[in-house]
Amino acid sequence: MKNITLICCLISTFWSYISIFSQEEDPKEKPINIQSDRMLMDENKFPGATILTKVDKQVYMTHKGIEIWCDQAIYYKQDNFAKAFGNVVIKQGDTITMDSKYAEYNGNTEFAYASQDVQLETPQYNLQTDTIFFDRIRQQAYYRSGGVIKDSSNTYKSKIGRHYMEKKQFRLNNDVEITNDQNIVNTDHLDYFQDTGYAYVYGPSTVKGEESVLYCERGFYDTKTQVGYAVKNAKVDYDNRTVYGDSIFYNSAEQFASATNNIKVLDTANNSLIKGHYAEVFKAKDSLFITKRALAITKQEQDSVYIHSDTLMVTGKPEKRILRGFYDVRIFKKNMSGKSDSIHVDQTTGYTKLLTNPILWAQRSQLTGDTIMLITNKETEKLDSLKVYENSFMVQQDTLKEGYNQVKGKILYGQFRDNELYQVDIDKNTETIVYQRNDEQELIGINKVISSSIRVLFEDRAINDVYYYQQVTGTLYPESELPPEARELSGLKWRGDEKIISKADLFRGEKPPILTKIQGLPLPEEDEDFFDKETIKRLEEKGSEESRLEAKDYKDAKKSTEIDKKTSTTPKVE
Repeated sequence: MKNITLICCLISTFWSYISIFSQEEDPKEKPINIQSDRMLMDENKFPGATILTKVDKQVYMTHKGIEIWCDQAIYYKQDNFAKAFGNVVIKQGDTITMDSKYAEYNGNTEFAYASQDVQLETPQYNLQTDTIFFDRIRQQAYYRSGGVIKDSSNTYKSKIGRHYMEKKQFRLNNDVEITNDQNIVNTDHLDYFQDTGYAYVYGPSTVKGEESVLYCERGFYDTKTQVGYAVKNAKVDYDNRTVYGDSIFYNSAEQFASATNNIKVLDTANNSLIKGHYAEVFKAKDSLFITKRALAITKQEQDSVYIHSDTLMVTGKPEKRILRGFYDVRIFKKNMSGKSDSIHVDQTTGYTKLLTNPILWAQRSQLTGDTIMLITNKETEKLDSLKVYENSFMVQQDTLKEGYNQVKGKILYGQFRDNELYQVDIDKNTETIVYQRNDEQELIGINKVISSSIRVLFEDRAINDVYYYQQVTGTLYPESELPPEARELSGLKWRGDEKIISKADLFRGEKPPILTKIQGLPLPEEDEDFFDKETIKRLEEKGSEESRLEAKDYKDAKKSTEIDKKTSTTPKVE
């Protein structure tokens, strides 16, 4: 009798097994194939379902090239739907392996859902997350509860992630972070392409390296070559120096950056600012090159010094900065301006040299020579003195502009008090022509003197006294006795019309530079949501009421997607 009962049970179980696979097959909806050591039915707990359980081997299911292993499964034949529990493994060929504690798969929608310690492995990367949605038809995976992706060189973290498997593209949103041996990237939106290693960032983004920090609101980075460029509010920080520009190209490996259009380079160590429209920065060499309307501004006490030239170059560590300017140099500060072919400013010594055809206007005086050097007191940041080497010539218009007071010699030494020139000494082969007037400003005569050296004192920015030393010879001529051609020393050239009297004059006579057209970066494609209309329709028409996805996670995911779309910082099409 016992044997008959056992045989009946076996026959019943056999026919239950056969019935699972004998369902009529829809050509479009192939049934899930199942192998299990043990199969039971419990209509009270799981109406219409078959309970599959591991004994020696895990439950094994296949469907259109996808394989599923688990310790236990509940299969709903009518819906062609299975829930998998315990040590779940889902494989799609040799491209995707997904591990989790729970998963479900619908053969009609070809949609998988996994939760609890999910790991998705491909030959290129590993993804860890809490919950993942996998659409086999569109070959897309999606998570919304935080995920970590690791490939051969980078680790990616984000709250929301989407993988387009056919395009081999990741789209990550919300608190995105990329880390590797060289950089840490933080952004709101990342598009990353696995084959090329190209990464596109959108929204407020930073790239932090050992030597620099880049910021932009739209940028590109090649993770393989460590080369990229940034646009939209772009800037890069190197120690005490910050570079701003409409577009910034950078090479992390070479510690090099170049900037284009509306550039500002702020040097906090030396309280200076350099502007232009093209710049190159070599961090390893502590050098900066800038051109296209280049302008350097250095704060000194309550005043600022402006230096403009075709090209500016800054080299050296912060405490030993050297600024060089080339071609048509123009300098301006309160009570002083100048011009030369080139300039050399040494932060260490406080020396500023105007080289090749230099000219300096100090108050009412015009000074020229082969080289002019200004010396600044580094502690007070005030002008201390100046030197004019070889062929020094100082000229000043007479008070009533009836002629020119002139002092000529080999070397000129000037001294400043409160940034005002108050004394000048001229040595070797000196010559002077001075218009002498009484207190009523009436012309007494024109004094022509030759001597070994001369001292000139100023008051109210005009020549007040002249002292002559050694081998003095000269004559005070009445105006009527000195013809106009004799009132000028050899080499006199008054250039008052060139004098720079404002910041705007630094660019006088120059045409505005033609700015490079910035190509920018393409905005991200406006993809449909992962749960787009067609996917939602497919899940609602062919999904199972027993699915956790349908009962809770699916609805939350739809709601979360809608919220994320409204609050996303990704730039819209302009």
